[in-house]
Parts: sequence; structure tokens; C-alpha cells
Amino acid sequence: MSFNLNTLLRPNIKTLTPYSSARDEFHGEAKVYLDANENSIGSPLLKWYNRYPDPYQQKIKEKLSAIKGVAPKQIFIGNGSDECIDLLYRAFCSPGKDNVIICPPTYGMYEVSANINDVELRKAPLLENFQLDLVHMETLVDANTKLIWICSPNNPTGNSINREDIEMILNNFDGIVVVDEAYINFARQRSCISLLSEYPNLVVMQTLSKAWGLAGLRLGMSFASEEIISIYNKIKPPYNISEAVQELVIKALDNVEDVNAMIQELVSERKRLEEALTAIPVVEKIYPSDANFLLVKVADAKAIYTWLLSNEIVVRDRSKVILCEGCLRITVGTAKENDELLTALQKFIV
Repeated sequence: MSFNLNTLLRPNIKTLTPYSSARDEFHGEAKVYLDANENSIGSPLLKWYNRYPDPYQQKIKEKLSAIKGVAPKQIFIGNGSDECIDLLYRAFCSPGKDNVIICPPTYGMYEVSANINDVELRKAPLLENFQLDLVHMETLVDANTKLIWICSPNNPTGNSINREDIEMILNNFDGIVVVDEAYINFARQRSCISLLSEYPNLVVMQTLSKAWGLAGLRLGMSFASEEIISIYNKIKPPYNISEAVQELVIKALDNVEDVNAMIQELVSERKRLEEALTAIPVVEKIYPSDANFLLVKVADAKAIYTWLLSNEIVVRDRSKVILCEGCLRITVGTAKENDELLTALQKFIV
């Protein structure tokens, strides 16, 4: 592999002069701030919301650094993982010229962002066991392939991708490999963050929306080399994470033990739900999961989905997705929610 970050960057990004905010031009603490045209009196809410937030979320990165074991300069904070995804397209993929590879069934925003950015999408469907088809992927790569997207644990299948296959791609692909670990906290497999020192072409994405229970705050993370993170920072909006979100996230990151307890509870409920679903006649197959959901093949996915809706229970119908024919994706709820789901399924008549 001959990975060269500069050859991957779009020419206009190489020469881009990023927007320089008032807070970029001053570092440290001051007594009087008269630099950013803020309302100096305050706001209808609280005094400090009249000031712009830290554009680089340094306090969050310092706390994440201790939790994740990676340097603050190797962390990018995005407005949800969706911003982390979109910025990679903007930085590395020239519209109408370059291409990326995804492995369906997988998270839908990789394809949506490709279409928004006018980037060709090449698909290498997973094998029947939901693992990567390395042979097919290799045939899709050409000189204009800039990104390969891998979701592990994968959504909607729930399984972790073989670590050896991920490293095989990292060792042989000259572009950037993105491993989306939104569900890694529920998995037995170790995070690929541990591989960052070995592979300069690796980007690992995680989120606070799942195990941390902060979906409403919209905070995603990318971990990569300092060089790739500097590119993220170069093209991101000046103040992409609000002050209120930063405050709440900083408080949440002080409660790792509470999060670990929630993870243990959800994993336990996942096992209980899986065992209970096995005994229900309309359930045909339950796929192994390393996430906080189960992919479940049922007798009549559309009818059962509609039946559950009539019982005020919402799951995700994935029956029209490749390799997920006849399947529902069911999030692991609280014990009470799971019991209500099971009761409704037991009453369904084919």
C-alpha cells in the first residue's frame, strides 16, 4: 500500500483558506470579549448563551481522550455522525469524478451523502453470513476510489465484521477506510481505534447516540490521524456544536460507570429478548447481534409490522433490503417495552 493523503484530497480543499472565526484568532481566557459581535448583555435564557461556543470542543476532547485512549488532536466532534460522513465526501471526493464503496445492507447515510455530493456509489453486497466479500470489493476499486465504508457492528444485520478482513483492506487499499462503530459498546469485538497508530488511512467513527443515550444531542465522533483531523477542522462549520450540547456532553462524560451499567442491562435484555422470540411461532430466525437491536426474520414482515403498529409498537421493517428479506429490525427496549412487544407478537395470527 502507498497511502498518500495529499493525492486523495480534492484540489480546492488543498488550497482552501478556512473561515477564521473570532475565537480562532484568540486563545486563552480574557476578562472582556468584544471580538465576535455577540450580545454583550446576555440572552433570555442564561448569561453565557450569548457567547459563541468553543469551535473545537477542547474540553470534550480532553475527556474523550482519557476514555478512548487517543490524543485530543486525533478527535473530531461532529453534529451527529452524519456530519462526520458528509465532511469526508466534501474533503476527498470530487463530484462527478470519484467513487466510494459500500457493502449493503448497511447504514443508509453513506449512500444518501454520496448522492448529495454527486459521488459514484459502488456496491459490494455482504456475503450470506453478513461478512465482507473481499473478492468483489477488489474488483470495484480503481484510481478514483477514495473511500470504503465499513459498518461494524453492522446496521441492520447486527454482526461485527471480521477484524482480519478490515485489516486486509487497510493494508491493500490506497484510499481511506472508514469503520463506523456506532454500536461498538454493545459488542465483544475491540474497537479499531487501537489500529490508528498502524494505519494512517483509517478513520473510526463512533457516537454518543447509542450506548450513551444522547441521541437528542446529536454528537458524533471521528478518530483518525492528526493530518485527517486537521482536514476535518479545516472544512467544518465554524461553530458546529452548540454551547448547550457541549455543557451536557461534558457532564455525561463524567458518568462512565452509569453508561457501563446501562450497556450491561441492554445486553442482558438483548439475550432475554432473543430467547423469548425463539419460542414465538411467527419468528423464523434471529440473527446473532453485537448491537442494541436484533434482526428477526418473521413469517409475514409487512403484516406483523402493521399489527405491531396497531398495538402502538414501532419497529423497523427491513424486508425490502437486500439480504434482509422478510426481516424486522427490533431495538432492545426496557424490560417493560420488550414484554409488551412479546405479548403483541404472541397474539398475532398468520
